[in-house]
Amino acid sequence: MQIVNSARVGIAQGSVDLFSDFEEGGDMWTGEGSRSRSQWIAFEQPFSAPPAVHVSLTLWDMDSAHNVRADLKAENVTEAGFDAVFRTWKDTRVARVRISWLAVGAVSGEDDWDVI
Repeated sequence: MQIVNSARVGIAQGSVDLFSDFEEGGDMWTGEGSRSRSQWIAFEQPFSAPPAVHVSLTLWDMDSAHNVRADLKAENVTEAGFDAVFRTWKDTRVARVRISWLAVGAVSGEDDWDVI
C-alpha cells in the first residue's frame, strides 16, 4: 500500500496509442522480432514522490486466428513519468494497442518547506 503523507494529492491521467503495426507490417503483427513495446509517458507536472500508476487496455486489435496473449504494466515509475510496457508471446499477432493510464500521488505546494 502506498500511503500519501501530503495535504496535496495529484491525479494525472491520459491515453496513448502504443503502436499500430498492421499498416507497416511491424513485428507485433508479423510475429517476428520484438514481442515487447515500451513507451515513456511523462507527467505534465512532476509528483513529489513516485505515484501509484494504473494502466489499462482501451483498444486492442488482435488476429482472431491465434491465441490472444497480453501483459501490460507500468514500469520504472518516477516522479516525472513511467514506462508503459506491452508484451505478448508465441504466435499472438497484435495489430494495434491503445492504453489509458491514471497516476495518483503526493504533489508539492508553495507552502512546503524543509527544516534542516
